[in-house]
Amino acid sequence: MKNKIIIFSDGSSRGNPGPGGWGAIIADEKKALEIGGRENHTTNNRMELLGAINALASIKQSKEEIILNTDSSYVINGITKWVYGWQKNGWINSTKDEVSNRDLWEELIKVSDSKKIKWNYVGGHIGVPGNERCDEIATSFADNEKIKLFKGKISDYEFNLSDTKGNGIKISKKSKNKSPAYSYLSLVHGVLHIDKTWLECEKRVKGVKGNVKFKKSASLENEKEILKEWGIR
Repeated sequence: MKNKIIIFSDGSSRGNPGPGGWGAIIADEKKALEIGGRENHTTNNRMELLGAINALASIKQSKEEIILNTDSSYVINGITKWVYGWQKNGWINSTKDEVSNRDLWEELIKVSDSKKIKWNYVGGHIGVPGNERCDEIATSFADNEKIKLFKGKISDYEFNLSDTKGNGIKISKKSKNKSPAYSYLSLVHGVLHIDKTWLECEKRVKGVKGNVKFKKSASLENEKEILKEWGIR
């Protein structure tokens, strides 16, 4: 996709609130960059916002169109629709309450200013490589686990950066694409579950407060490694 910058961003929290992480990929036809970070006590929405904020902040000035892909309807609706009413009403929402995460919304407005951005929704955990990689970065930071972040030539990057319609940056055939999930592991209040689909796992972990972990494995060996990291088996 000539003369365009592609971004994928995601956020994750272990509990809502709980430890959280965010991840993002910023790429054009020449280079790719992965970034991520964490907070000890946060929410999923704040991490989703921080993923987008930090990705856009990394682009200082550009006349190129930026396509930002995210699985957060909260982020997209907020920045393209809701913020205008919030600003007009003094950051009071439709229920007459103060807008949550105002500090991050104001920061997102700031880093978006003067940039040409297309906000693109992509479904989470449906096999979009860029989204899956950002989720891996975000959850690794949320769990305070080490993860190697890429910075280099786009031709050396492992993941295709296209959405479900094929729009984006397609990496050359010599690069390896990410394999599909083997299983989804969750540890909810000390109880382990291993599911074959994200939908099953999501039902167990979504909205649960307290001691919650979840992670995708790529193979049986990887599944055993994750369990070992968690102190199981």
